[in-house]
Amino acid sequence: MMTDPIADMLTRIRNAVRIERPHVDMPLSKVKRGLADVLKREGYIWDWSEVDAQPAKQLRLELKYGPNGERVIRRIKRVSKPGKRVYTGAKSLRPILNGLGIAVISTSRGVISDREARQRNLGGEVLCELW
Repeated sequence: MMTDPIADMLTRIRNAVRIERPHVDMPLSKVKRGLADVLKREGYIWDWSEVDAQPAKQLRLELKYGPNGERVIRRIKRVSKPGKRVYTGAKSLRPILNGLGIAVISTSRGVISDREARQRNLGGEVLCELW
């Protein structure tokens, strides 16, 4: 039984990027769909889609690499865990690596990046950081 589906998603992405796979599949959920949408908007993946599979739908991420095969996602880290949830307000959100990376925040308005959270003055649970 999987206790942390978000950590599973991040681990699948990390492993696929490490071996330079063109895409990665994982079980679909609303939070994962929101996280994939943030990754696409911020330019870390090409696209995402829902794939019909048995017994349940899968989420497919088309991973992005540079022109010479360099990784766009260099590091991805889970911040809020089932044993220790991490919440932050809009005022205390700081840029990751001076703006080179992003934090993904789950807010009352959905899953958004830290840049959008600062613009909208929203706080929430910090799901992960990546650069």
